[in-house]
Amino acid sequence: MDLPRYHRLTAPYYRLEGRRCKRCGELQFPPREACGACRGRETEPYRFCGRGAVYSFAEVAQAPRGFSGPYLVALVELEEGVRVTAQLTDVDADEVEIGMPVEMVTRRLQEKGPQGYLVYGYKFRPVMSRSRAS
Repeated sequence: MDLPRYHRLTAPYYRLEGRRCKRCGELQFPPREACGACRGRETEPYRFCGRGAVYSFAEVAQAPRGFSGPYLVALVELEEGVRVTAQLTDVDADEVEIGMPVEMVTRRLQEKGPQGYLVYGYKFRPVMSRSRAS
């Protein structure tokens, strides 16, 4: 991906942004041109809250080129009902449980992109208790 294109597409990498159908109200992530429920073409941007729970997870032992492994990947069910696939961070594999509350954070995805720039995006981490967060 070239540098100008990367900067045009950074908003979806830094926050969970999908679409809401104006006809039926269905939410979708990632954003698509048409609604998956009613096939309506009139959609509007929708920013998800970034909180949810682990629906399923796996450990990736052999990382693809440009990534360091092993790492955890989860299917996260957001509070709005949409499921998102993302990397888990700030947690060990033996601590992850189905139903564990998680929240979105922005973190580095790759050491360096094709043109030497750092690539950031969203990941999920366990929700910190108020006593730990203070």
